[in-house]
Amino acid sequence: MTTEIDRKEKLAIELGQQLTRRGMMLATAESCTGGQASGLVTSVAGSSGWFDRGFVTYSNAAKQDLLGVQAATLDTYGAVSEETAVEMARGAVGNSLANVALSITGIAGPDGGTDDKPVGTVCFGWFIDGTSASATRHFPGDRTRIREQSTDYALRGLLERLND
Repeated sequence: MTTEIDRKEKLAIELGQQLTRRGMMLATAESCTGGQASGLVTSVAGSSGWFDRGFVTYSNAAKQDLLGVQAATLDTYGAVSEETAVEMARGAVGNSLANVALSITGIAGPDGGTDDKPVGTVCFGWFIDGTSASATRHFPGDRTRIREQSTDYALRGLLERLND
């Protein structure tokens, strides 16, 4: 029987294999997940061959200082937006040795949600070889579950884009 841990590790291993085959390095830019994506990929032996670094940019100031997210983007769209997620992913590549990045920014709860962006709203960005993509999802559950689903979705999204 496959456990949740086995499934997550298998995803990270598959991602590492795809990046290695392509000679690519990954950087992550995380907010609401607090480094979970980085933790998962670095749990794989040999990940230093395809993972460069992770940025945990929980505050808006950190998003600006470490990733170059524009104040105008944050003011206009908010920290939880696809526009911010894309800038986070671009900034992760621009401030690392990586050429591939994923980003996660959202509201894990239990507080902080609004009518427009309820708890469970999470935005994602991916940046691969100069091309960006983004998505927004609404995940159910408590803080832990929202963060887990977000990490899984970000890694799966990157793997799908690498396989396209």
